[in-house]
Amino acid sequence: MSFYQVFDFLRDLNQNNSKEWMDQNRKRYEENRDFVTEWANDLMARIAKSDTNFKPSTGKKAISRINNNLLYHPEKPVYKDHFGVEMNLSGGPSGFYIQLGLSHNFIGGGIWSPTKDQLEKIRGAIDYNGEELKKITEKKSFTDTFGGLSEQDKLKTAPRDYSQDHKHIELLRLKRFATMVSITQKDITSDDFEKQVVKYYKEMMPLGRYLNKAVSI
Repeated sequence: MSFYQVFDFLRDLNQNNSKEWMDQNRKRYEENRDFVTEWANDLMARIAKSDTNFKPSTGKKAISRINNNLLYHPEKPVYKDHFGVEMNLSGGPSGFYIQLGLSHNFIGGGIWSPTKDQLEKIRGAIDYNGEELKKITEKKSFTDTFGGLSEQDKLKTAPRDYSQDHKHIELLRLKRFATMVSITQKDITSDDFEKQVVKYYKEMMPLGRYLNKAVSI
């Protein structure tokens, strides 16, 4: 199998998005799911050689459910139009995520939705040593690849207990400590895709280590 067949399946699923169709094509779904699962297993084995802190899981655990959660989002279709692969970034709470699908393909890493406790600890780490995080996120290869950290939901003013003129105020105002890069179906079906994913992982690795250390204190 190949990712070409995965996209063919997802296109057919997207056009026939119902439990009845899925039941009739269950074997085809399982073949595509198993292909992505094995690909994830191979990827994690390769990442483990690049990062001694990485904690390999199994492809089965890394693959997200293809069903949408209709209890909280009844307006969504029954099934997603993508496969998601999620693992840890350098052995801690930071995550590394790959979305492989029809409409929005990307690779992301960091802590997208930190808990209140995690957010306070990350801000504490920035207050203590924001220079290190700036060095990571302002590195040319990082900015060339990802642009920077997400500014979605960024505060308009200083968070409580921090001054507006804090030297790292721009970092302190962030609520999401994650980054991402868009990819295409052409990227995913290329012969060197797995190698490229590892390259993105390695570029995100210092960010993951910084965040993991911050939230573990």
